[in-house]
Formats: sequence, C-alpha cells, structure tokens
Amino acid sequence: MKDRNRWLIVVALATLAGLLYALQPILLPFVVGALLAYLGNPLVHRLMRAGFSRVMAVSATFATLCLAGTVTLVLVLPRLWEQLVYLESRIPSVLRWMNRQGIPWLEQRLRVNIDRIDMDLITEWLTAFWRGADATTTDMLTQIAQSGLHVAATLGLIALIPVVTFYLLLDWDELVQKLRNLLPRQYEPQLVSLAEECDSVLAAFLRGQLMVMMALGLIYGIGLQMVGIKLAMVIGLVAGLASIIPYFGFTLGIVIASLVALFQFGLFIKPLLLVWAVFGIGQLIESWILQPWLVGDRIGLPPVGVIFAIMAGGQLFGFFGMLLALPVAAILVVLLRHAQRRYLNSHWYHGGEPPLV
Repeated sequence: MKDRNRWLIVVALATLAGLLYALQPILLPFVVGALLAYLGNPLVHRLMRAGFSRVMAVSATFATLCLAGTVTLVLVLPRLWEQLVYLESRIPSVLRWMNRQGIPWLEQRLRVNIDRIDMDLITEWLTAFWRGADATTTDMLTQIAQSGLHVAATLGLIALIPVVTFYLLLDWDELVQKLRNLLPRQYEPQLVSLAEECDSVLAAFLRGQLMVMMALGLIYGIGLQMVGIKLAMVIGLVAGLASIIPYFGFTLGIVIASLVALFQFGLFIKPLLLVWAVFGIGQLIESWILQPWLVGDRIGLPPVGVIFAIMAGGQLFGFFGMLLALPVAAILVVLLRHAQRRYLNSHWYHGGEPPLV
C-alpha cells in the first residue's frame, strides 16, 4: 500500500509539472502576482496588528507597492536611458583613450608589452551588433504590428498582474490554511516545520537580498553622481545587481567606476580616491548594517554555491532560470540539511546499529 501511495504521489507531481509546462504562456501574471503578494504579506500583518482590517491593510499595502513601482520608473528610467545613450556614444572615444593613454600607462607601470586594441575590428563588431539589433527590433515590431491579437493578449497578461496581486494578498492567509489542511495528519507537524524553515530562507533572500541589492545600487549610484561620474546610475545598477554574488558587485563596480574616472578626469588621483571612498562606504554599510539587518545568516549558501546556482539556472532555463536559481537553491539547502540530519541518525549510517543520540 505504501509503494502504491508513493507511486501515486510521483504520478501526481509529474502531471502537475507537465501541466505547469504546458501553461507557461499564461503563468507570468500569476507568478509575478504571487511573488509580490508574498513580499507584501508581512506588511499586511503589521498593519492588521496595528488595528487595520484585512481589506484596509491589503489596500494600503497594494497602494504602497504601486506607488513604489511608479516612483522608481519615473525617477530612474529616464536618467538610466540617458546614461546608456551616452555610453553608446562614448565607446569609440574610450577605445582610442585606451590605445593612446591607458595601455601605455599600464606598460610603463607594469613593465610589460600589451597589444593595442584593434579599433577597426571593434568598430565592425559594434556596427554588426547594432545592425543586428535594429533588424531584430524591426522584425519584432513588424510581427507585433501584424498580430494585434497577440499584442492585446500580452498587454492583458501584464494588466492582470496588479489584479492577481491584490486578490492573492486578500486571500493569502486563507490559501495557506487550506493548503495546511490538505497535508496528511501524521506528517503535518514535520511538513509545517519544514515549510516554515523554507519560508524563513526565502524571506531572507527575496525580501532581504533584494533590498540589499537595491540599497547598494542607490548608494553607489548617488555616491558616484556626487563625485561627478557621468555613468553613475549605470554603474550603480550593475554593481547593485551583481552584489547578489558576495563581493562580486563591489569588485565589478569599483573596477568599472575607476576606469570611467580615469577616462573622464585623466590621470588624477583625487577622483579615483573619491570613487574608492564611495565603494568603501558602500561595503561598510553592507557588512555592518544591510546584511546583518536585512539578510542575516539564514540562507547558508556559500559564495561558490551562489555562483554555481546562477550559472546552472542560466544554463538550464535561460534568464528566467537565473532569476529563480537562488530561491530554488535556498529551498534545496533546507531540504538537504534535513536529509543530512536524517542520514546521520539512520541505521544505515551507523552500520545497522541504532544511533547513539
């Protein structure tokens, strides 16, 4: 009977996975809505403890999410787009500066010979890239123009995100309770304990790490803007996103910002010192305030594991897989931790003898 039940569970899980795969085109609003509802539910609980009704707390949380998203788009996107356009226009000048000043300076300091950058090859590559991007954009726009129904369907799915988010926030606790009631009674305590530990890890990542990334992006961007770096927002965004890997965002950001400062201000030490001070302050704030307060030590995934998880997710499922890699890896860490404890207390590990503790 037990074997039969296990096979039924396997078949049910396989059927669910196949169904989710078949429904991929329409899952976007539900996945994004569930993520936003998961992130916003703690705020709903805080407001309810302050005396708000569930509907009022959900409405206030939903309005906060919408306001935060709107303000971010209005304030950040125009400036970011302006700096990306500036970056595109300055690439040839950067390459010429590297050939005429950057590489000779490195050769003098390091006492090595470095090949010059082939400007013609780079120019041809960039021209081909932009032509390909323009052709791809043109083809995409043509296909969109020829398929009004597809456009309407896509816009409809995007418009569903706030609707799904609001109703999931409204029914979140009830849905969780219904799922708990479906658990087998004899396994409910263990499964609930496991789910709570997974929730703690996911909260540490989704709410904590994402807030750390946003905070670091703002710190680096605003700090570099004060220094006078023209690509401050772009560098801050890149460094903030890359900080999902420990110390990688700091390293990548300070290298890029230093090169930009050298190109923009010349071989002067003061702008470099200011750039290094911005990243030094950001690193101190991350280590002493952001990480302990927002994330803590709950994820339990070492830096090498983070890198492997992101690369594996990208290799298996592309960009979407990279986004989901760390949450899935965090849950797997919890499951493997429980599996390890069960193994170490098993008769098999102790050679057929019962464990000592």
